[in-house]
Amino acid sequence: MIRYLLYKAGYALLTLFGVVTVIFFLFTVLPGDPARMMLDQNENSEQLNIIRKKYGFDKPILTQYLYYLNDLSPVSFHSTHHNDYTYLTEGKYNAATLFTIGTTTTTVIKTPYLRESFQKSGKKVTEVISDTLPNTIVLACSAIIIAIAIGILLGIISALYKDTWLDRLIALVSTLGMSLPSFFAAILFAWIFGFLLHEYTHLNMTGSLYEVDDFGNGSYIKWKNLILPAIVLGIRPIGVVTQLMRNSLLEVLGQDYIRTAKAKGLSPSKIIRKHALKNALNPVVTAVSGWFASMLAGAVFVEYIFGWNGLGKQVVEALNTLDLPVIMGAVLVIAATFVIINIIVDIIYAYLDPRIRLS
Repeated sequence: MIRYLLYKAGYALLTLFGVVTVIFFLFTVLPGDPARMMLDQNENSEQLNIIRKKYGFDKPILTQYLYYLNDLSPVSFHSTHHNDYTYLTEGKYNAATLFTIGTTTTTVIKTPYLRESFQKSGKKVTEVISDTLPNTIVLACSAIIIAIAIGILLGIISALYKDTWLDRLIALVSTLGMSLPSFFAAILFAWIFGFLLHEYTHLNMTGSLYEVDDFGNGSYIKWKNLILPAIVLGIRPIGVVTQLMRNSLLEVLGQDYIRTAKAKGLSPSKIIRKHALKNALNPVVTAVSGWFASMLAGAVFVEYIFGWNGLGKQVVEALNTLDLPVIMGAVLVIAATFVIINIIVDIIYAYLDPRIRLS
């Protein structure tokens, strides 16, 4: 078990290193001068030089890349000179000193530093993400719960009534769900249930988890704003889970131990619950894990259309304003989520299937 976890941790670090490398060169080399982006149209040569020096933009691209890795690394090296980018400015890092190397370098342990937003008056990217990521997690968890509950139920019904009109109807509905683009479904649902049928549903076309009180008493949670975006985000996973559950359950029901259980006189419901369901869930768990992680990325259009104040909506706004540190930080968070969920799923998969051993 320990050996397996160490192997997965090493694999995860290599994956994240590749992601960091790609996004750094993609968003640093291609867009243009980041100093001009920060100052917008109000720059002059003196201001540009100050910004470039402060953020290390005056250094060669390879040096900037090493600076970025140093910022992200939990253990990093910092200069003792005030004029250097890596100087331990108060408030820039939440760091604890480990040891010093000579008189010019300090080694510290810290939380990863994702730098500062270009457009939010020096606000840290970690603060921007921490303000919006919880809303996206709530939305993704709600969507995946809906997808699991409905998808497994429809998959079981479809398998039990194989080749009947009900099976064909469920297959048609799940296929339509998988082929329906999220942005189109979001517009359609917002228009129908938030506008046309608002008198009956009392749902809004737009709205986030937290809304500001009209009388200045702070913000409050408005759960009904979660309903439409969660359903829309869960439509495609419902189709996938339904088909996977149907096919997997049909395969399991054809096994010898199921025929033995039937010969013993067990009821169909007991056979499903006690013997077939657990083994049939293996491919579903794998699919759900991938969908859950991808929902953090797929929520971009859904959040933007419904006005849901999550990481996806923040990414769209950052793209519109070329706020590169926020975009890069969001991509890294999503990539790290993919890696962590994949490790957790491998462990769950081994628990569900005794034939698989962690080694």
